[in-house]
Amino acid sequence: MPRGRGDPGLSPEEARLRFALPDDLVAPMKPIGVVRSPYVWREEAPRQATVGDARIGVIVLRPGLQNTLQDVLGFDYLWVLAWFHQSHGWRQQVMPPRDRVKRGLFATRSPDRPNPIGLSAVQILAVVGNRIRVRGLDLLDGTPVLDLKPYIPAYDSFPGAKAGWVDQLQNPGPDHRPDPRDNPHPDPIPPNVE
Repeated sequence: MPRGRGDPGLSPEEARLRFALPDDLVAPMKPIGVVRSPYVWREEAPRQATVGDARIGVIVLRPGLQNTLQDVLGFDYLWVLAWFHQSHGWRQQVMPPRDRVKRGLFATRSPDRPNPIGLSAVQILAVVGNRIRVRGLDLLDGTPVLDLKPYIPAYDSFPGAKAGWVDQLQNPGPDHRPDPRDNPHPDPIPPNVE
């Protein structure tokens, strides 16, 4: 098993730490909102919010939460924590797009996870009542939103940070995604999105 960052690895005390939560512990969450997006099918959405054309969508909060959006317009971006409601189960190792090697799930950004929680940074365009108009979505229409947090460059940006195996990709493999031109699904665009 690889050691932690640097030579020290774990101290003897840390090596004795164990997972000590009850097997039946659950963390119930109630969505605070829903994404209204031009993307209906997984194959349509970009793999990351910053990849491809930056599409516009709306995050609609539950009624009664509009006051939580006070001061949000002072920020350029929001972190959106969302529940990947179309996740297809998960595996401990997956082959990421453009790679030729299986990787540990937690070293990837696969949407299929034990707890299918997504994290996207979106640009704030407008806030009206309980709605936030955003650009740069990679989430599907109907995706439940669990939380919103402001993106703060001084805290959220790590220029020069290593990107593990992604930094080592020299001859990327196939995308592993069907060509969207072969998509047999209809192409409905949700109303009032763009």
